Amino acid sequence: MKQEGLKIRAHHGMCLHFFEGKGYSNEFTAHMQKIYEEMQKNPEVEVVACGDEICKKCPNLENGVCNTWELVLHYDREVLKCCGLAEGIKIFWNDFAKLVEERIISSGERQKICGNCQWSSICSKKVEKSLLETEKNCVTL
Repeated sequence: MKQEGLKIRAHHGMCLHFFEGKGYSNEFTAHMQKIYEEMQKNPEVEVVACGDEICKKCPNLENGVCNTWELVLHYDREVLKCCGLAEGIKIFWNDFAKLVEERIISSGERQKICGNCQWSSICSKKVEKSLLETEKNCVTL
């Protein structure tokens, strides 16, 4: 029997790219780590703009309703638009992650999409560190 693909919110493609073991709570972080590790196996995922596997342990989910749904729906729609994908597409994780990297992170679009996210400073620092390492490598060549 074929396992149904994981549902992943479009904006969680960015969150997983920058994930470093921090989160809203210990329970959420452990759950996010589990999902992060699962993504390393390159499963087929369904990219959605609604609640997903990661959302299940989020403290912003109260009685089955996300209390930041308008904000994160905007993030999802922008990620889908930048990646040229339709909601509900089934795609292998590595292919989706590559689109997010190329069309959002490397192109500098991340800040425009989710610069107001409470975790944005972590992402910004990682982008800055990556740019500095790239410049350093170019100088040593």
